[in-house]
Amino acid sequence: MAEFFLELFSEEIPARMQASGAEHLKNRILTALAPLSPELSGVWSGPRRLAVAATIRAETEAADEEVRGPRANAPAAAIDGFLRKNAATRDDLVVEGDFYYLRRRRMPTRAADLLSTPDFTNTIATLPWPKSMRWGGSGDFTWVRPLRRIICLLDGAVIPIVLGPVTASNQSEGHRFMGPGAFTVASAAQWAAELGRRSVIVDAGKRRATVETGLHDAAAARGLTIAGDAGLLDEVSGLVEWPVALIGAIEPHHMALPPEVRELSMKVNQRYFSTRDAEGRPASFFAFVANIAANDGGAAIVAGNERVLRARLSDAEHFWNEDRRHPLDHYLPKLKGVTFHAKLGTQFDRAERIAALAREIAQTLGATPEAAAKAERAGLLCKADLVTGMVGEFPELQGVMGGYYAGDADVGAAIRTHYQPKGPSDDVPQGIVPCAVALADKIDTLREFFRVGEKPTGSGDPYALRRAALGVIRIVLENGLRLNLRGLAGDEVFDFLIDRLRVKLRGEGKRFDVLNAVLDASPDDDLTRLIARTEALGGFLETDDGANLLAAYRRAANILRIEDAKDGPHEGAVDASLLTEAAETTLAGSLDSVDRDARQKLAAEDFTGAMREFATLRIPVDAFFDQVIVNDEKPEIRRNRLRLLARLRDVMHRVADFSKLEG
Repeated sequence: MAEFFLELFSEEIPARMQASGAEHLKNRILTALAPLSPELSGVWSGPRRLAVAATIRAETEAADEEVRGPRANAPAAAIDGFLRKNAATRDDLVVEGDFYYLRRRRMPTRAADLLSTPDFTNTIATLPWPKSMRWGGSGDFTWVRPLRRIICLLDGAVIPIVLGPVTASNQSEGHRFMGPGAFTVASAAQWAAELGRRSVIVDAGKRRATVETGLHDAAAARGLTIAGDAGLLDEVSGLVEWPVALIGAIEPHHMALPPEVRELSMKVNQRYFSTRDAEGRPASFFAFVANIAANDGGAAIVAGNERVLRARLSDAEHFWNEDRRHPLDHYLPKLKGVTFHAKLGTQFDRAERIAALAREIAQTLGATPEAAAKAERAGLLCKADLVTGMVGEFPELQGVMGGYYAGDADVGAAIRTHYQPKGPSDDVPQGIVPCAVALADKIDTLREFFRVGEKPTGSGDPYALRRAALGVIRIVLENGLRLNLRGLAGDEVFDFLIDRLRVKLRGEGKRFDVLNAVLDASPDDDLTRLIARTEALGGFLETDDGANLLAAYRRAANILRIEDAKDGPHEGAVDASLLTEAAETTLAGSLDSVDRDARQKLAAEDFTGAMREFATLRIPVDAFFDQVIVNDEKPEIRRNRLRLLARLRDVMHRVADFSKLEG
């Protein structure tokens, strides 16, 4: 086996593109080298390089090859094209049936020859990047950033592939400042070790761990902790080759800014980490990662970053002070000039709809008149901060700033959380007023886009309607809210919500077929009640009584299907005078009892209790099928027993349509 090693050395690759770029490169290399049975030995990504190493066979194996070609009556040009594509001659072709076939013995190809082919080079050259660029001398060749060096080695020997203006060699470079200049590479292991000596941590995982440990150690030295931010940690790890964690100070007067403003400005503009004191409160320090170990211990770097942060936070302070010169409702008329959607009017139109719907929802949830009024006002003002200076600078703060500017704690809390949940791990709003506003925002979005025909199709969902639907579901279920959603959202949107609920259940590993069975038996648009009923039935089906009763239901349904096709339907009341066997008499009495008691428990929403009633049917049902012949020779007894089975089916349908259950 031989070692294949490839390094692509360039100007700085955006951090967000490094891992995916390395993954694409690995997959393409393994596919291209498949004839050489590659075994991956390493993949690396960093600010200025992607690299892959694998062990491969010295040559491909000889193999018989058969390729179907054009039809036997195809034009000569088509046949010639097929021959050119496969580097074959007409002597290699045979005719079988209506087609030409190319059959030949493909002889072994040396690994070095395969690596030198245009197809292999093209595999690398066409790596998919979100954005690519050309540069001086590159011609039509594009890459994520200008390529500076390529290493392509086979057991240490250079394979001189060419990408744009760059020809492969055995030369690489270390850290731009701490390890400048080229060095010779003989193998992947020697390359990685030499880069370590030249101040480059080439392994992305080790670099991230170094960043994380360095930040926490630097913070701990001052009695601080780092505010967790996995995304920022990933990004910073892709910006540095030799990470050095440092701590800077925030001027005391800037600590008066809302923490969301201060910390977002630090993160978005400077990639700084926020810190917390021993009590978990925001601390007047920030942490960051330099790409160099400075001779002065980083003092000058810290001072420079403190100056930059002062300027950034002064800008944020300006927006904060300017926005607060007016109450939040001052900004409301400006929403008339902000289009929400061409078919749906302005953000002001939207705010008015949300306000009315928020009041309606709050009242339905039992809000006091004062709370309903606050829900309406929060709904009206929830989009007003979109036209403030702070949100114009930091769109991520929409809702958050409205919460600060609202002037009323309850209204502000509802505005602050009305976009939640933004994702599966995000918390949902709590309390009647916040829930009413958040639901109104999402339900209005859903029903308005559905009204104008802008619905999700396939994988396309440009207006995030699936996320809005999941938000409605989570807010309702996690707060145990009692709402008739069909009336609030409309039939079509409610059906969409149920579809997303099925997806949610499937994602949680739960049986969505139980939900379907419950819905088919008793259409219900109260999600809290619907899920309680579904979970009670699901739990019952996991018991022996539930499993056996389901089997009995299916047996009864199958008998009815067959017999109804002959002379059915077999409906109507069971005639007690025709019950000649003890087992059928017992079953009939049990069905009457269970039907009565289960109805009462279902009406009281005691779904678990209703399932306990159904569990009592197991013994009499089992006895009936063991001891009674349904198709009795007497027609009147046969019909009566079929009606008894229909009665069993109908009683069970009080809770769910068991025919919809899978498995």
